[in-house]
Amino acid sequence: MSFRDRLSRDRLSIASVVALLLLGAVLLAGCQVPAPQTTKESQASQEASKLVIYSGRNENLVGPLIQQFREASGIQVEVRYGGTAELAATILEEGKNSPADVFYGQDAGALGALNKAGRFAPLPQAILERVPERFRSRDGNWVGTSGRARVFVYNTEELTEDDLPDDHWGLTDPRWKGQVGWAPTNGSFQAFVTAMRVLEGEEKAREWLEAMIANDVQVYPKNTPIVDATARGEILVGLVNHYYLYRFIAEEGESFPARNYHPRGGGPAAMINVAGAGILDTAQHPEAAEKFVAFLLSETAQRYVAETTFEYPLVEGVPAHPMLTPLDQIPVPDLDLNDLDDLQGTLELLREVGALD
Repeated sequence: MSFRDRLSRDRLSIASVVALLLLGAVLLAGCQVPAPQTTKESQASQEASKLVIYSGRNENLVGPLIQQFREASGIQVEVRYGGTAELAATILEEGKNSPADVFYGQDAGALGALNKAGRFAPLPQAILERVPERFRSRDGNWVGTSGRARVFVYNTEELTEDDLPDDHWGLTDPRWKGQVGWAPTNGSFQAFVTAMRVLEGEEKAREWLEAMIANDVQVYPKNTPIVDATARGEILVGLVNHYYLYRFIAEEGESFPARNYHPRGGGPAAMINVAGAGILDTAQHPEAAEKFVAFLLSETAQRYVAETTFEYPLVEGVPAHPMLTPLDQIPVPDLDLNDLDDLQGTLELLREVGALD
């Protein structure tokens, strides 16, 4: 075959290939699934499917609840766990650059501190109305999600309720020297001290703290070890939230040698605090954040806190665990939880008296 014949054949082959490619492109265009569009709508949908939570609540307590939300909503949830006061301080330090959408704290003091700093956005009225007014912020920027009572946990092999003092001041008596435990780094304890400052004044709070230290109060990192130490007789009384005891009873039975006492004289040691949540003013996923806060006040979540964590549900119609003392039978002080927002002042006081050394 001559060079000219080969060239003619090659041109024909190339032309055929080009024609086939063009035909394929036409057919493909007719049946191809369009590529994902980066429109504002699709971006908004992707953003709504994410959520970043800063949780001052322990993962062992609320991790399963957050997992329920993940599964029910399909939202991708990232959780950062830590101490309530620590995470509140972190949000303040991060400022407008905080990645957090929701702060889920263990006490009204930290919630109030963030609100006081202007870090929360208003919550929808439909969310706020699910909770009584005394368990939410005045301006509607945070809402309580469960109630927790301050109590004295005591060793039942050594004491009865009649042996216990009327209020927290009685624990400064020499009789209790070295026999009382507290956890000054715990957020709920700090809220209790803030309540004392509000109800009794700064100097009386300082006097009580110094008297307890002088009476050789025993220091623990958190509430659970206090309850354990009380049951073992290492100490006789501990300053804790009510629900820690019931976890021990659930695991070890009614014979567990400790019980709760709501101080008969009332005062800050008998206060009802709340765990709660607020949506950050810089939240990048506000829709998902609203869904999460609403979920915390759903019947599903409220039954979880009542039956699993032994806290007080705050939504009407969901009963508390039968082992708990009804809220209306606790001699609570006349305290507005909105007034617990000076967390910084409490931390400074605790440092000054040496409780945080």
